[in-house]
Amino acid sequence: MPIYDIGPVRIAYEEAGAGAPLMVLPGGGLNAAISSLTTGRPYSPMAPFNPLVELNDLCRCIALDLRNSNHGQSTGPLDIERNWDAYTDDQLALMDHLGVDRFMVLGFCVGGPLIWNLLRRAPDRVIAAVLAQPSGYNPEAPTIFFDNNMKAWGPELCERRPDITMDRVEQFLSNMYLNRGDFVFTVDRDFVRQCQTPILVMPDDIPAHPFATAMESAELAPNAQVSLYPWKRPESRVPMAVRHVRTFLNAHASSA
Repeated sequence: MPIYDIGPVRIAYEEAGAGAPLMVLPGGGLNAAISSLTTGRPYSPMAPFNPLVELNDLCRCIALDLRNSNHGQSTGPLDIERNWDAYTDDQLALMDHLGVDRFMVLGFCVGGPLIWNLLRRAPDRVIAAVLAQPSGYNPEAPTIFFDNNMKAWGPELCERRPDITMDRVEQFLSNMYLNRGDFVFTVDRDFVRQCQTPILVMPDDIPAHPFATAMESAELAPNAQVSLYPWKRPESRVPMAVRHVRTFLNAHASSA
């Protein structure tokens, strides 16, 4: 797997295919990594389809491990004050390194808030976006991301990184999820109302991927589409959903 080093940050990434550039953001919360795209094939709850396989004849797919994922190889400082933005820094830095200016993006799970942050930070560079089973604020489980990451991410990260303590992890997660506990975490509803970028929302309906939040973002965004629902179960529906993704991306690929 290629590695790009920029200052104290190391970004592990993988490429597949050729064509219009497509950034792929794996799912799995803060343990998101390229490996989650292939875990449990042919079907994985974290990635019901693998864009590096399903879309490589249409796009130049560029996937990267999330910084400090316990399942990946990307590493860097734990930025308490710039939590979401630090991840976006990595994504934009990688595209700069690869000589990619304008691109499309597809993200699973945590990729949803990350895509909205990319649209906020680089609206002229992201030409279309697919939000698959996006995570978002759930009023029925308001602390789910904080709680899950305090158990499933923070302790292992601290074991691997003696420079990081659980106190810092708690501050990081509080700023990321509790202090910004609303809607899609990275932007507000007014931003989504004004966002002209074409988006395709593929809703899920579990506590970490609330259906209501996904649908609200689709209803607010002026150039949004929604996939069939449910699209993950039965598994026979996944190919239909992938065909929708391909049609959507193909319609915007020429702008990249």
